[in-house]
Amino acid sequence: MPTIHFVDGEKGGVGKSLFTRTMIQYCLDKKIPFVPVETDRSNPDVAGVYKDICKYAVFSENERQANKADRIFEWAIEKPVIVNLAAQSHRAVQGWIDSNQLIELGNSQGVMFCKWFVSTGGYDSINLFTQSVNTYGERIRHILVRNLGLCDDWEHIESDSNFQIMVNKNQIKVIDFPKLTYRERNIIDQHRLTFAEAREYKEFGIIGRQRVINFLKLAYGALEKVGIWYEKVE
Repeated sequence: MPTIHFVDGEKGGVGKSLFTRTMIQYCLDKKIPFVPVETDRSNPDVAGVYKDICKYAVFSENERQANKADRIFEWAIEKPVIVNLAAQSHRAVQGWIDSNQLIELGNSQGVMFCKWFVSTGGYDSINLFTQSVNTYGERIRHILVRNLGLCDDWEHIESDSNFQIMVNKNQIKVIDFPKLTYRERNIIDQHRLTFAEAREYKEFGIIGRQRVINFLKLAYGALEKVGIWYEKVE
């Protein structure tokens, strides 16, 4: 089913861009038709890497610019859309969805909404995720993406009974986004490499390239466990 995949985190520096680029490469590797969309005007690093295929859209609370995100829905009628959301865009996105009654329109046009929320596990990050879930409830499917590159201990979340009740009530999937080693990640960002290029980048050496391949293998497995791109992998 055509789906608008919002990659969110609300805050900057949570690993949202890296996750978006990984999802884009996943679709390319699996030959899944899709449209990647950059909405971060201040730091368009996803479009800077996948510049040959990325399209642009704008979410704005300014009524005069409210229609600049409409093309996202139009694209989604034909194929899945991956949207890299800018930090602090929750209100603008909510305004776009609510004012245009896009949940209802999506039901009639066969378009689903899905939010992949990249989190560091910190208080602010989890609080923003909770706000997003409370805003949309069951109308938009939420996936909590635990960024292991920024936090490798999630016991405080797993032991939070109120949070777990919310997760179970809303049938929220939780996946682990693996850590990409600092050296490889830094070079990928510095040279704006796609992951396809990174897998072949000679400067990494054989072992460095294998680390990139292993990272993608783990990340792809996490994506598939959700059962949206492909059936759930046990």
